[in-house]
Amino acid sequence: MKRLLVAGAFCLNCLPGMTQPLLTGPVSPGRFPNSALLDSLLRAQQPLLQPVLADPDKYRLQIIYTQIDRDRKNRPSFQHHFFNVGQHYHYPASTVKLPAAVLALEYLNDLKILPATPMLTLPVRPGEQPVRKDPSSENGFPSVEHYIKKILLVSDNDAYNRLYELLGQAYFNSRLHSLGFSDAQIIHRLEIALSETENRQTNPVIFLNEKGDTIYRQAAQQSAMAYAQRSDAIGKGYMRQGQLVNEPLNFSGKNRWPLPYIHQLLQWIMFPESQPRQQTLNLRKADYQLLWRYMSMLPAESKWPSYDGKEYWPSYVKFLHLGSEKSAGLPPGMRIFNKVGDAYGFLLDGAYFADFDNGVEYMLSAALYVNEDGILNDNKYEYEEVGLPFLKQLGQIIYQYEKQRPRLRKPDLSAFRLQY
Repeated sequence: MKRLLVAGAFCLNCLPGMTQPLLTGPVSPGRFPNSALLDSLLRAQQPLLQPVLADPDKYRLQIIYTQIDRDRKNRPSFQHHFFNVGQHYHYPASTVKLPAAVLALEYLNDLKILPATPMLTLPVRPGEQPVRKDPSSENGFPSVEHYIKKILLVSDNDAYNRLYELLGQAYFNSRLHSLGFSDAQIIHRLEIALSETENRQTNPVIFLNEKGDTIYRQAAQQSAMAYAQRSDAIGKGYMRQGQLVNEPLNFSGKNRWPLPYIHQLLQWIMFPESQPRQQTLNLRKADYQLLWRYMSMLPAESKWPSYDGKEYWPSYVKFLHLGSEKSAGLPPGMRIFNKVGDAYGFLLDGAYFADFDNGVEYMLSAALYVNEDGILNDNKYEYEEVGLPFLKQLGQIIYQYEKQRPRLRKPDLSAFRLQY
């Protein structure tokens, strides 16, 4: 039986350079004991992290920090550190888009279809329009690769919805469960208000070859998935059609993707060799490189689509280093491979950092909730005042610690130096 890796504990039965996976069963309170190192790093910088650190439960704060060390053959080992993890539900927001991207690539590999193959989506509900063209792509067609690019560069909601429809709700969840993410529930599209029944139904999809001929057609799907019972209610009230409802908002019918899952999937994407044999992703080398490229690319580096620099600033969706700071860029030689989420007062980021100039690498994931009045759906959340400044300071604290942390060997990070 696998055992949980906590700070300082390593797997003696793994391949050389490997450690146990982060996940070994359902996420639950008390499952991830706090790390003395992470706690001391946070407490030493407490003035910079107020008011969140003064009351971490109020803010539903969770942090996972992973130190990475390399052996003589540059093989990584991982030492995970936790703070307040497993104590609270968080709404995952756009972080569910990364597993959608990964599973969509797996899905295409099973079909022997390349990610750049044109993919058309047909309507399934009254009023829907077919998706046959995408003027933001170089060839004018939508594709899984182009959807993934838009998801990872600017967290595009429509792109995620198209991948959700390709996978179908039942497959999406059963595959995540087979990978060990047993508490995952990805059960709805984003940004558009649909009923449970409508989210169970997903659209017909067609793939075309270069001549425009259909090479694969997938019919509309209806999920009969049985949802695990949950009790996830948050806040003291919420707005519904302009009226205040004086009771907590029930999140039990919304997506569930816990922070340890965000962090574990990130590790598997960045370090495929760390995947357990029985939970290996069916991805090609080119798929990993596609994910790495778009997770670390900045909006200004993209031509297709071309993103406006005012709306999508240089550090857009890089919460754990610059927060919402628009004028500054990343340090020279640094790339951040990540996926963020923000909704209902929740802010999340799961990130792998590679500082090529200083030979520094590590992983950092965090989630917190900023909603001082306790009312949801009122668009009054302290993102700019509290949440994003906290994530920026947290990222800076870990970065500065990592820059001076002793390492036996400087990592060779050349695999992550990509062309943009």
